[in-house]
Amino acid sequence: MLEIGTLLLLLSVFSASGELQQETEQRRLPPPGKLDFGYVPAGVYETLAHYEPGPIGILFHLVQSFLRAVQPNAFPHDLIIKLAKDKFGAIQAEYQKAIYYEIGFLVCAAVGLLFAVLMPVVGLFFCMCRCCDNCGGEMHQRQRKNADCRRGLLGTLLFSTSLVITIGVLCSYAANQNLSSQVKNIRRLVNSNMRDLHTFANDTPMQIDYLISQYATAKKKVIYDLNNIGPLLGGRIQTELHKEVHPALDQVLNMAGAMRETKEALENVSVSLVVLQEGTGKLSSDLSQVRSSINRTLSDPDCYDEESDATTVQLCHSIRQSLPQLQIGANFTRLPNVNSQLERINGVVKTDLSAVVQRGFSSLNDTPDMVMEQTRSVVDSVQSLMDGIGNNISTFSKVFPVQSFLSNYTIFISHAHAKIEDYYPEIDKIDFYRWIGCIALCCMVVLVLAFNYLGLLCGTLGYDKHASPTTRGCISNTGGTMLMAGVGFSFIFSWVLMAVVTVLFLAGGNMEKLVCEPFHNKELFKVVDTPYLINPEWKNFIPGYMYNDSELELTVESLYSTCKQNRGIYSAMRLDKIFNMSSFLNTTVFTKDVVDKLEGVKIDLRGIILLEADGKQNLRDFSEVGLSEINYADYLEEVNKGVTEVDLLSFTRELESQTDLMPRGPLQTALKNHVGTLQQIHKQQVIPMEQTLSTLNQSMRFLERTASDLSNKVIAVLDAVEAAQYLISQNVTLLINQETRKYTSTIIGYFHQYIEWVKTSLAMEVAPCKPFSNILDTAEILSCSFLVDSMNVFWMGLGCSTLFLLPSVILAVKLAKYYRRMDTEDVYDDSSISGTWHFTL
Repeated sequence: MLEIGTLLLLLSVFSASGELQQETEQRRLPPPGKLDFGYVPAGVYETLAHYEPGPIGILFHLVQSFLRAVQPNAFPHDLIIKLAKDKFGAIQAEYQKAIYYEIGFLVCAAVGLLFAVLMPVVGLFFCMCRCCDNCGGEMHQRQRKNADCRRGLLGTLLFSTSLVITIGVLCSYAANQNLSSQVKNIRRLVNSNMRDLHTFANDTPMQIDYLISQYATAKKKVIYDLNNIGPLLGGRIQTELHKEVHPALDQVLNMAGAMRETKEALENVSVSLVVLQEGTGKLSSDLSQVRSSINRTLSDPDCYDEESDATTVQLCHSIRQSLPQLQIGANFTRLPNVNSQLERINGVVKTDLSAVVQRGFSSLNDTPDMVMEQTRSVVDSVQSLMDGIGNNISTFSKVFPVQSFLSNYTIFISHAHAKIEDYYPEIDKIDFYRWIGCIALCCMVVLVLAFNYLGLLCGTLGYDKHASPTTRGCISNTGGTMLMAGVGFSFIFSWVLMAVVTVLFLAGGNMEKLVCEPFHNKELFKVVDTPYLINPEWKNFIPGYMYNDSELELTVESLYSTCKQNRGIYSAMRLDKIFNMSSFLNTTVFTKDVVDKLEGVKIDLRGIILLEADGKQNLRDFSEVGLSEINYADYLEEVNKGVTEVDLLSFTRELESQTDLMPRGPLQTALKNHVGTLQQIHKQQVIPMEQTLSTLNQSMRFLERTASDLSNKVIAVLDAVEAAQYLISQNVTLLINQETRKYTSTIIGYFHQYIEWVKTSLAMEVAPCKPFSNILDTAEILSCSFLVDSMNVFWMGLGCSTLFLLPSVILAVKLAKYYRRMDTEDVYDDSSISGTWHFTL
């Protein structure tokens, strides 16, 4: 036991109870990438600790039901604990409870003992009685009218009784044979259990080596992340900086776009103003000529002569009154040009502000490379530390002589197996004698059955209904004699059989109720696990014996249940409460060194320039272009007047409609020509000028919006850039430390995963202790399923047969009278008037 306990303790050194403490324990970050440590190599245990009895299982269940009927009381948990604590000294005080629990067995045993005592006594008196020609000993049979009916009934009842006895004997024989056949399986079960124990011992070192070797998986991932510290740590820093820097640089880009649009707007204003000024002069001249021409046309006599059509005169008058409207609307010649602003904006846009901003973005995107370069020495030192950790783990596995202990454990198993092998011949010898004894008991009953069956056969075949009792044949008489021989052997053997049945009943029944059944429902474990039962100073026996810590919650039931689930012996034996991995591998110190190295990283990002000086000056120059000097009110006032005072197209349409109302003639023709001239002027001059005017309007409104608070906007953009630059140059340390801690936690997370995997593997996969629960299950199979169940079926069948020997004796005695040859008989005289019976000696 000490060697096994030492082995189990050694396995615990690979526990992962060494949690990361101090700073690393306080971090609660998203889990790092999941590492794949594979599956712990596991051997296959071949023992199947489960017994299927087959058809004889029906008899097992039958006898168990009988025992439950005889003993329906619950398992005497408290009584057994009290007796065990007092070492059976409390039996005198608790005898009433014991008798109450055993009352069913005691009653049945009393009946059996009474049967065993009375049967030979009754047999003795029966023999003496028959010797005195009483109790059926007189060789005379009275003639009765229903003699044939009585003989047939007695024969049928005796045959039925013999069948019941036969069934009981067959059950006993089957149980006897089953036990003998199962004894042969003991060697197979024991050998398979021993092989499983060897498998346990052989696979454990390999599993431990696998746990140690998987440190390389965590190490490989850590080294990979260290080699990629630039993209991982630098990328995180860059991402966080982007949140502050990107909006500022975007504002600069927006300002660069505003510069280009301002230049285009000023160019549009300059060009549009020249076009409109030139177009206005020509349009004014053409409209003046058209107006003069129409006046001359309206001087026609048809417009004044009293003899002229009144409608024409009225129309001419209306046209003449509308002619003053036919002139230009806006006067663009009075608007100042924007050449000075255009010249200054051209100087501003010579500097490519977008390219300057892109250089700032490029400088920020170089953060991963800067981090990689500045942390190279730290990465090298951490990698060296990782190599040292791996060497320490490998060295630690060699400090403890696990292999030597396992070798001693294997030798112990082999030695125990050899001793068990030495007992096999003795077991076979004992089983042979047991088998002979059981067969002898069965043969006693079979002998009685043989006489019964032969007596019935001879009596039935040799019976002659025409023969008188004194003239019965030899065969019939032999049948009666065999029945009486069976009666004699029944008296001789029945008390021996019942005594054996009673002893086996008490032993097997109590074994079933006090051991086998409580084992199945785990009541037996509750007794064994009772605090302070085995040792008054130990609350729990196993941890008190093995670890000298009886307060540890380790019970026989928990140990058995855990091993039954094929979990690791580490969790089954609660070794996590005894050994702490940190005291051996010093994991916390190792990870603390890693944390110190990584958190000592110094990263300087002052080399990142978001916006160069020429870019800043370019923004200031833009604010001084002079957009605010433009008189937007005058421009917009002239723009809103339109090209002509009246809508030339509407005027032309109105003139055309009025002309159509005039009678045909030279006047109408001349006016239509003027309409055509106006339409041509509108198409060739007014429409292009309106388009130019629209461009001028849009440009001026854009410039007005841009000029609105331009200086403050530029100052705000410069302030945002300065704030972002200050963050990078002066205030980025907090961000770097924060992201470094996150990166460090990711690295430490790989240690966490490895340690948690080791813990889980130790609890579930390393050194699975199913062989130990299989040993207990095998012991239960051997004692209960093989021995107790077979023994109970044996006494049940034999007891049933023995009990039915009693009616068999009565029926055989009565039936023998009808088969045996009598010395005297009754004679019926036909001449007798009185009809009386006479008998002749």
